[in-house]
Amino acid sequence: MSARLSLLALAVLVVAPALLGLVLPPNQAQFWTANILGRALVYGIVALSLTFLATYGGFVSLAQMTLAGIAGYALAILVEGAVPGIVGGLPYAAAVPAALLAATLAGLLVGAIAVRTRDIYLLMITLALAMGVARFAESNIDWFNGYEGIRNVVGPVLFGVPFRDPHLFYYVALAAAAALYAGVLYLVRSPFGLVLQGIRDNPRRVAALGYDVALHRIAAFGVAGFIAGCGGVLTTIYNIGISPGSIGLGASVNILIISVIGGLGHPAGAFVGSLIFAVFDTFAASLYDRDRFNTLIGLVFLGIVLASPDGIVGLVRRLGGLRRPSRAEERPAPRPAETG
Repeated sequence: MSARLSLLALAVLVVAPALLGLVLPPNQAQFWTANILGRALVYGIVALSLTFLATYGGFVSLAQMTLAGIAGYALAILVEGAVPGIVGGLPYAAAVPAALLAATLAGLLVGAIAVRTRDIYLLMITLALAMGVARFAESNIDWFNGYEGIRNVVGPVLFGVPFRDPHLFYYVALAAAAALYAGVLYLVRSPFGLVLQGIRDNPRRVAALGYDVALHRIAAFGVAGFIAGCGGVLTTIYNIGISPGSIGLGASVNILIISVIGGLGHPAGAFVGSLIFAVFDTFAASLYDRDRFNTLIGLVFLGIVLASPDGIVGLVRRLGGLRRPSRAEERPAPRPAETG
């Protein structure tokens, strides 16, 4: 996706709440702002961590929602006002950095465990780690409050406005998503990102050049852990708490689905897929049989994947390529030779 198109998408998202307010009643405009667009942004951030690993590192990890959950649980355990109060006492200004640090360290740990695995083996070991963390949180009462989880994580008050105000939450989520998206694009053009892409394509050649392949892979998981942690903090506030169900198998698979349908070939796919998922997950029950709405969601996602294996972003790229003139057409026609 070009820089111009990215800036255009950002501009549309900035004015989206105002546009929704013009065409919808106030309560419906707020619903779309917070529960569709805002939700798509925060889960898109978590999916961005998976897209970063898959696109530039060649790793498909199912532990990204778990890393987001570690940040969410760290926030809920530390912050003042959560119910039940596990540790508590910390303001959000201190609890949020601690939560991001916990997610980053957990990402480094996952990377260290999975560093020598690839493909299906990497997928399975990250799935095993994700399920282990979810089951541990479900069975631990003292620190995680077991199956019920921790509630009343409502976010701070900024500029006199509660954080869960639909417009404030939306613009904070948009700012975080834009910063992380730009950070990923910058990072992959840095020496670290170029080495990581070289490892994806040919790790032996990169090792022969003197780079530490394992260290770069672990560092990539650490970066992905930080990104997922940002999403985990926002999703915990969005859900007003966290429980084992929000980091279980279903949640982990949803992040994978979001990334695949959006397109693993570009970071923008994470947010495109998240928006599609949020819309269908919200309205599928009213469009189809309430007891079978997951069937409709599955059919839609299956159709997207069959029509475009590289997701919506890949489909847009191909359509753009069809409209773009070929190099032969762009080249000026040769001038006829002059006859004497």
